[in-house]
Amino acid sequence: MSPEQILSVKNYLCKRLGTEGVSIKPRKVSDSVEVYLNDEILGLLYIDDEDKNDISYDLNISILQQDLDEA
Repeated sequence: MSPEQILSVKNYLCKRLGTEGVSIKPRKVSDSVEVYLNDEILGLLYIDDEDKNDISYDLNISILQQDLDEA
C-alpha cells in the first residue's frame, strides 16, 4: 500500500470509529498493513487492487475467546 492509501484509510477509520487512536504500520509484504487501536493491534488490512478502477480494502479482526472472557 502506498503512503497516500495508508493515510486515507487511517483517516477513514478514525472518523468511522470516532477516535484518533488508530494507527497503521506497514508490513514486509505490500498487500497489507497492521491496524492498531491505542497501541494494541486490532487487525490486518488487505488491499485488493487487481482491478485498478475498483480498489477495495478488507479489515480482518481476530477476537480471541480469552479476550472476551477478560472483558
